[in-house]
Amino acid sequence: MPETRRPARKTGEANRGAKRERTSLAGRSPSGKPAAKADASTAPNDDGPMRIAKAMARAGLCSRREAERWIASGRVSVNGAVLKTPAVEVGARDKVLVDGQPLPEAEPVRLWRYHKPRGLVTTHADPEGRPTVFDSLPEDLPRVISVGRLDFNTEGLLLLTNDGALARHLELPSTGWLRRYRVRAHGRVTAEALAKLKDGIEIDGVRYGPVEATLDSLQGGNVWLTLALREGKNREVRRILEHLGLAVNRLIRLSYGPFQLLDLKPGEAEPVKRRVLADQLGAKLAAELRLTGQEEDLQLARRRQQERRAGGGAEENGERSATDREGGKPGKPPLSAKKRHLRFDRRGEK
Repeated sequence: MPETRRPARKTGEANRGAKRERTSLAGRSPSGKPAAKADASTAPNDDGPMRIAKAMARAGLCSRREAERWIASGRVSVNGAVLKTPAVEVGARDKVLVDGQPLPEAEPVRLWRYHKPRGLVTTHADPEGRPTVFDSLPEDLPRVISVGRLDFNTEGLLLLTNDGALARHLELPSTGWLRRYRVRAHGRVTAEALAKLKDGIEIDGVRYGPVEATLDSLQGGNVWLTLALREGKNREVRRILEHLGLAVNRLIRLSYGPFQLLDLKPGEAEPVKRRVLADQLGAKLAAELRLTGQEEDLQLARRRQQERRAGGGAEENGERSATDREGGKPGKPPLSAKKRHLRFDRRGEK
């Protein structure tokens, strides 16, 4: 969200106003006095002060946009003060709470390929009580968020990550990554009608970008098609084909940019190697996400995850880490990664 500045009558006032707007809450209590040095486990990051929404995204709780909505609904506090705006920076000395729980320590950025089965909603809490993707993930996965969504009856490749900033970047149409789908639909369509989609199409006032569409085969009253597009608007494939007189009865996402479904079985998840992800993102973004030179950090994160699953937690000198504290009270085993995520999201959007 871009910052807006009020016109100042005097240069001095403008400079002082700009300085006030850039002032963060780092190291301050709600009263404005310097806060006591926070425990290292409460630090949202070790990269210096950053916007609160970015810190939440880096912790893997949600995307930056979702973080702004959580802040607007009063779910986030810094040093005891409930935030009313996301225009706040936090640093290592700040105590950040989300739904009363400490902000989890940021893990090394990771990405997974997941084969979403049909009949799952890509959300953390469905108001209709339908099964969700996050209820059905393999137990060894940490807290993750999805890169975009797939409809209830859509299956195939869904990318998962523990970093909200990465998820937001991969969702942007400006990334230019092609999303390829295999479609079975009832009805008939000509190759000529499909070829016209390469110039884009407008349906009910909504403009859809160029679509690569090919007719693969006929099967009884159905046709099999392959579609490739770069935008991924809500129900885009179904609406375009409905406009052509086809009723989609099976939709499978085969690839998202360079990442492919391949032989991944429904319900399975497989991590993308960090060097592969870094190569695909480019040197600048890979460095910003700290994807290079952190193999030791990744190994440490894996050991911590194994310890939590074993019920031992990560304990040193009688103190538990922030991730373990959110898992449960003393004397109780820590919650699984999925339950911890649901605990944070239990008051989220419906």
